[in-house]
Amino acid sequence: MADERQFTFEISLSVLNHLGRNLYRSSITVLGEAVSNSWDADAENVWIYIDRDENYLVIKDDGIAMTADDFQNKFLKIGYTKRKYGETKSAKGRPYIGRKGIGKLALLSCADKISVISKKENGEYVGGTIDNSGLDRAINEDLTPDKYQLGAYEFKNFEQYADNHEQGTIIYFKQTKENIRNTIPYLKKLIALYFRFSLVDRSFNIFVNNKPVTLEDLKDLSEATEFLWNINSLMDPYLDTLSKLASEPINLKHGLNVNGFIASVEKPRYLKIAGTAEKTGIDLFVNGRLREKNILKHMPDFSTRYIASYLYGQIHFNDLDSDENDRFTTSREAIAPGDQKYEELLKVFKEELLERISDEWDKLRLARGKDGDDENPRKTPKERRALSLYILSAKDYSPSSDSHVNNWIKDLKPDAEFNIPAYVDCFLSENLIRKYIKEKQIPATRPAETEIRTWREREQRRKSEANINFDIRQYNDDFSYLGMDFLAKVVEGNSSHQNTASLVRDAIDFKPMRNAVGHTAVLTETAKNKLRIVFENIKGRIKTLIFGS
Repeated sequence: MADERQFTFEISLSVLNHLGRNLYRSSITVLGEAVSNSWDADAENVWIYIDRDENYLVIKDDGIAMTADDFQNKFLKIGYTKRKYGETKSAKGRPYIGRKGIGKLALLSCADKISVISKKENGEYVGGTIDNSGLDRAINEDLTPDKYQLGAYEFKNFEQYADNHEQGTIIYFKQTKENIRNTIPYLKKLIALYFRFSLVDRSFNIFVNNKPVTLEDLKDLSEATEFLWNINSLMDPYLDTLSKLASEPINLKHGLNVNGFIASVEKPRYLKIAGTAEKTGIDLFVNGRLREKNILKHMPDFSTRYIASYLYGQIHFNDLDSDENDRFTTSREAIAPGDQKYEELLKVFKEELLERISDEWDKLRLARGKDGDDENPRKTPKERRALSLYILSAKDYSPSSDSHVNNWIKDLKPDAEFNIPAYVDCFLSENLIRKYIKEKQIPATRPAETEIRTWREREQRRKSEANINFDIRQYNDDFSYLGMDFLAKVVEGNSSHQNTASLVRDAIDFKPMRNAVGHTAVLTETAKNKLRIVFENIKGRIKTLIFGS
């Protein structure tokens, strides 16, 4: 005979370990779940109290609160979400942040005991206590949720916070874990960075130990910000605090339904959050809630570039929460891997926005006399190193305040970028030929000997005029007095090469521009182009001479 019993799912309490206590790692995620619940409850104020000596944390709000039925059937019901019934906004019109109904389990990960009480206006407090040690026992005994009862809350823990509390919810965390015990300035800065709605929406305020979280908590970051790119006209009061920008904000328009900003600091160390291993990056927000910290980690070919260590910002992409697809990981700390809409965002962001920002950042930095992006192909490595050397040397001549001298230095910078490597090329090529001649024991030609004698005598007269009685040249051999033109003739043996493609022919073309560079002259663009071409020929011929092919 068939067994016709009705079978049902039975959930073990061990699921709370997988979805809660062992899932949430960062303190900001834990705080985020509590603050997000307050936002969804239409609270106007959230108060966070931290007592590091007594080791407890309190989060209080003035939201619509819960009845006993709400507490049992909504708050304690894992997986309960208003979205199931088609609700997407609160009574005040706020877009709901909560989605899966399991974020509340984050609270279990940060303290030994968690007590929750809530009351409606003119009502009484309802609530209970979750003792993680008792929960451990229930899990070990493999109890089902209906066999585990919350403990009673101790009102003495709430007394000072319940005073004048007309409505709302209070959560008391006793014996907090290490990931939540942070300094007040650190927590205020994290909250200011990651809870955008607390700074944008004037009807929502967050306090830490009765001090409001404001833009002032980001002052050190805003003052260190050098350049700003505003994507699709983001309106954010933080951007108005960037009063020390080195140039006007750059507006970027894009057809993707996204807005935000990317900013760069003067030095990478300004992105580090004091006292921690964390740093500010480019974060993704959905409906005002942080959903992915530092999205550059999903772009390995860009995140390792020099410029990446200077950038921070916010990207707001609400389309990730605009349909039935749940794109967020269970921990709510990231976007689910492989999501097509998110991958599209990353692709567009990198190829069409970050590459443009990279180019502009490079130009702006170099214009300010600072290092740019070495990996940007706009300039050759030689040009960049020459520019860095020029910038360092120019500091010795820069006056303490702006003056026309600064303009002179600025005007010379593009020419120094050319002349410095041109001189190094000249120095290297001519000294390599001298070493080659010496090793091969090639004798000087008669015209070369005349040239050497002329320069020796001239140098001796000038040393006498300067009352110098020491050697100037490290290698005082004859060939150190010869330039490329005479060295080429020594190597190639005669002057018959002057009318054919040869080192002699190239050296003749090279000499007037080489002398101009050697005498620190500023060259015309035509001369620069000619020198580039001629020297490429010379470099090829010297390599053939030395290596034999």
